[in-house]
Amino acid sequence: MGNRRFHLLVLLFSDQMPMINGNSDGCDTVVDIYPLSSYFFGSKPAAAAAFKDESLADRVLRLKSNYNAYGMRTCVEAVILVELFKHPHLLLLQSKNCIYRLPGGRLRPGESDVNGLKRKLSSKLSADDDNYRTDWEVSECIGTWWKFDFETLPYPYLPSSGKTPKECTKLYLVKLPLNRDFIVPKNFKLLAVPMCQLHENCKTYGSIIAGIPQLLSRFSINMVFVSKHKLD
Repeated sequence: MGNRRFHLLVLLFSDQMPMINGNSDGCDTVVDIYPLSSYFFGSKPAAAAAFKDESLADRVLRLKSNYNAYGMRTCVEAVILVELFKHPHLLLLQSKNCIYRLPGGRLRPGESDVNGLKRKLSSKLSADDDNYRTDWEVSECIGTWWKFDFETLPYPYLPSSGKTPKECTKLYLVKLPLNRDFIVPKNFKLLAVPMCQLHENCKTYGSIIAGIPQLLSRFSINMVFVSKHKLD
């Protein structure tokens, strides 16, 4: 997205927008989201592409070797929302091969979910300089997906077959403050994708990302608009 701030039409901070789920009755949590224009987007040197030329067969062999050494692979990924055109959007990373993914990645052995996700978000969405790193507010886990083979699609449940899962992916809601700098490696694009475009669109985004609108249906999404002077 380059080293620039997005300048969009910003409404005056007065009454908050109605929650898209109506009122908060029956909902577990109210999630405040802020305009995309209140964030700064920049870039940093490209991240090293691990296993860039790896074939599918080589990848399966690597995953099997890691499984034998460390056990089930656990990944944590962030669900980060912003407002654009009065509609909630999900932040996604897109690589040069046009694959969409949530920010996050694999945990290290013995690492907690929250600490691992914060580490991954800092490496993929923050400046490398420790003086400019900011903390991330990792909220609750909203979904868990499982893989039972090294090359199969993920499932949102554990089947009754008793088969041992090889990989677990957990989705965590990450809440943004009013202002934040997003610094992304140059070999990735950070995109804001409308929720209505994700819904059941497995062909484009995969089953995990396409299922996020359903996972968020129990929350009240409160779009907060701010005056321009609050962004400066």
